[in-house]
Amino acid sequence: MNSRSSSFFVYFLLLVAIGAMLYVGLRDNSNTAEPLTISRVAGQVQNGQVSRIIVEGDDVIRVITTNGTEAESRKEPDTTLVEQLRGFGVTSEQLAKVDIEVKAPSAWGGVLSGALYLLPILFMGGLLWFIFRQAQGSNNAAMSFGKSRARMFSGEHPTVTFTDVAGAEEAKQELAEVVEFLKEPQKFIQLGARIPKGVLLVGPPGTGKTLMAKAVSGEAGVPFFSISGSEFVEMFVGVGASRVRDLFEQAKRHSPCIIFVDEIDAVGRQRGAGLGGSHDEREQTLNQMLVEMDGFDTDTNVIIIAATNRPDILDPALLRPGRFDRRVTLDRPDVKGREAILNVHVKGKPLDPQINLGAIARGTPGFAGADLENLVNESAILAARRNKKAIGQPEMEEAIERVVMGPERKSRLISDEEKRIIAYHEAGHAIVANAIIEADPVQKVTIVGRGQAGGVTWFRPDEDRILMSRKKILATLAMALGGRAAEELIFDDITSGASNDIEQVTRMARAMVTRLGMSAEMGTLVYGQKEELIFLGREISEQRDYSDAVAEQIDREVRKIVEEAYKQAKNLVKKYRKQLELVAQKLLEVESINREEFEKLFPPPNGKKSGTPQPA
Repeated sequence: MNSRSSSFFVYFLLLVAIGAMLYVGLRDNSNTAEPLTISRVAGQVQNGQVSRIIVEGDDVIRVITTNGTEAESRKEPDTTLVEQLRGFGVTSEQLAKVDIEVKAPSAWGGVLSGALYLLPILFMGGLLWFIFRQAQGSNNAAMSFGKSRARMFSGEHPTVTFTDVAGAEEAKQELAEVVEFLKEPQKFIQLGARIPKGVLLVGPPGTGKTLMAKAVSGEAGVPFFSISGSEFVEMFVGVGASRVRDLFEQAKRHSPCIIFVDEIDAVGRQRGAGLGGSHDEREQTLNQMLVEMDGFDTDTNVIIIAATNRPDILDPALLRPGRFDRRVTLDRPDVKGREAILNVHVKGKPLDPQINLGAIARGTPGFAGADLENLVNESAILAARRNKKAIGQPEMEEAIERVVMGPERKSRLISDEEKRIIAYHEAGHAIVANAIIEADPVQKVTIVGRGQAGGVTWFRPDEDRILMSRKKILATLAMALGGRAAEELIFDDITSGASNDIEQVTRMARAMVTRLGMSAEMGTLVYGQKEELIFLGREISEQRDYSDAVAEQIDREVRKIVEEAYKQAKNLVKKYRKQLELVAQKLLEVESINREEFEKLFPPPNGKKSGTPQPA
């Protein structure tokens, strides 16, 4: 029975019940009028006013007078009407003048009368049964809170294998051992080896942790149970622990198999770290999971793979050997990994033969796998919007800008004066960056707004970096202040356009002094201890472990670093004012210039390497 017919059935029952109750109510109301007493009926018979009497059932009589009126009366059920009338003095001659008709009681009438009274009760029972069935059969599983909500995928027809995962060769090598154990467990057992009970996948969002877990299942060809950490915990106490037990019972029945718990930090946070006390329900769920992973009854080929981007907040008991034995890190891919990921995502998509995925990979430092997938999708959308039959290099380049900085805001109306200020501001950033050897090459300069910015100067590093030198940071500070320096030089005034630049510069300069030990005056010390609550999962304050005199000294050193960077930026825009004018005027004409056009206007001085990419 579908939902529409079920609803119709319920409404029909409701209407029948309402009609029955109205009928019974009206009948009861009609019976509330005072009937004729048997003595009055006897008096009317004696006076010759009754022509007919109809006896219905055991006690109901209908009296019809000679005038044609009708009234109702009741008699004693144990005696006949004739006996009762004679008891009130009615003679046989008087009774002979009255037509007395006795109707035998109807069996169906009694049943119907009883059914009318029982129908509301039957209706309520049926309605409760219907609600129970609906709740039990729905996806909510209202009557089975303790059942696991894990989704099971058969390993017979894998949809994801290691060939679908790129840019994480070390992680695949670690997990290949898990796959080999699931395929050939005797090979390890003969040597006395124990397979890891659990594997924790750690990495930033979008690096492919979930995809890697699916690939392990696909390679091993075993059942795969997938569940999110948040699906264990409900508002009802004990539900989470019950779901954990049910999940592991299902897994044992299908062993060997894999259990994948995504975002395990939702249930595996460190115990006893809550504000005002711990969360008992969440801790019960975690305790049950700890027991299932390494309790007395764990001699089964069930491997648990969990994913999180916050391993620092997990309970230590969850991370010990015997539970999560291995920690596999999936970091953001390098340039080779990004190119391999792009090759995976462009499969099945029409590409321009001239497209250079290597250049796209070099231009996307810091992109994770999800970012690159989104990049390819955005480029396909742009190609379709332009009525092209294939994805080309321009669509890829523009898609990078959309992913990093947001879509262009060409419809925003700005005055000519503000447009001129923005042009010189962005030109100032580009001139200073191009004049400093340690700064990244300029990729693009535009005065078309993106996101909240009025204009954008985009820099592309030569190569991926893990470390940042002091000279590199100082160059970044000067480059960020180049826009404010150009405004002051050209307009002899400053605007609010540099607010975000100043915020970044202040934060970086303070980090140099208090965190990175890059201040000669303050020395190689860390000032201030960050406080973090595991329950909240973020820093909420910084504990000051230094005196007020040191705080003043830190402020002076931060101010000194920022002022030196601003002084360097002003000197450079003054030195290259001619080039500043050329770049700003070009921006006012065409709104956007790429790195080749920019370097034609201002070739990199001081022997700085050109940012123009060389042929692969």
